[in-house]
Amino acid sequence: MSQPVISSDQPESTPKPGRPAKALRLQVAKLLRSKWTAAQPVNKEKHFIVTALVEPALPDAPVEMVTIEAVMSRRSVSLHWRELTDQSRWLQGWR
Repeated sequence: MSQPVISSDQPESTPKPGRPAKALRLQVAKLLRSKWTAAQPVNKEKHFIVTALVEPALPDAPVEMVTIEAVMSRRSVSLHWRELTDQSRWLQGWR
């Protein structure tokens, strides 16, 4: 038996109650030089640029880490690239 389809007046971009927000889809190859905004800035560091893709130890392994640099302080941090998909911490582009 199939369930009836219930239409909703909510646009698709807003998450429905009980469902998590859509995950941001990223391609690792296009991350280099991309711009990011920290959702909750620390030490006045709000805007970041991906400055490097950290090469894995094994040559055939996929890239897992990226280095981001704060624009104001030039402080660099390495993190797993999938952390950038967490919209509670990172927003794509500068805002």
